[in-house]
Amino acid sequence: MRERIEHLTQNIGLTLVGKAEAIRLVLVALLAGGHALLEDVPGVGKTLLAKSLARSIDGRFQRLQCTPDLLPTDITGTNIWNPKSGEFEYLPGPVFANILLADEINRATPRTQSALLEVMEEQQVTVDGVSRRVPSPFFVIATQNPIEYHGTFPLPEAQMDRFTLSLTLGYPTEVEELQMLQRLQAGLSVADLKPCITPADLQELRGFCAQVKVEKSLQQYMLDLVRATRQDEEITLGVSPRGTVALQRATQALAFLDGRDYAIPDDVKFLAPHVLCHRLIPAGGRKAKTVVERLLRSISIP
Repeated sequence: MRERIEHLTQNIGLTLVGKAEAIRLVLVALLAGGHALLEDVPGVGKTLLAKSLARSIDGRFQRLQCTPDLLPTDITGTNIWNPKSGEFEYLPGPVFANILLADEINRATPRTQSALLEVMEEQQVTVDGVSRRVPSPFFVIATQNPIEYHGTFPLPEAQMDRFTLSLTLGYPTEVEELQMLQRLQAGLSVADLKPCITPADLQELRGFCAQVKVEKSLQQYMLDLVRATRQDEEITLGVSPRGTVALQRATQALAFLDGRDYAIPDDVKFLAPHVLCHRLIPAGGRKAKTVVERLLRSISIP
């Protein structure tokens, strides 16, 4: 299993240059059974990351370009009338995939954004009273531009809480950007990637992640951190219990990625900003990451 994980990481890295930490975090969200939110400017490789991941796990990939005129049925699918059979037939939406890229999710209206809530949490969609399961595994990678706010609709707290973690890719270094151009000239593309695991293998890997040992003292450490966000005067809205669960599952996944069957405090410290920041609302224009880092320094490590 360790070899499969290493092969998966290296395979994605063939097309995405210099983004080892981002790849690692996305795999953490995937193995934890959650979803990932990528907040970054256009053109840094968010779509490439999603496509490379889908190709590497031999899964079905769908892209959803969010715009203000996008309807909920454009996501979930709808029933259409078939005049030949004289019956309504269900036309599946793009959520019926293993990897769904919801590009610029904050450009969709709140009504359309809410169409993703059920499928992200319960792995199913309900249309005209009929519930249908989406393929398993089902993983959403949503993107939004944190700089441009013209024509956008901020994601509500309930929607943000569905993402296991958030991350940014950032600009590459000069050396990495040169490597990118060289690989482009060599003709390497996502279509050239070979699948290294199957969706069934991924489900098995998730089962191993769930068995990673988390000591009671480490669970108390996570609990102290989360509860501190609800009591701190610099935070208007603290982290929900769903965030506590997400932090433990992500910690287990990170430990598994590092080849351990037990979690350590460093796992929590590394993941806390990515798991907690997008779930809380800081007061007075403060930055969520700064507040979380301060809390990490103030809470004793087991």
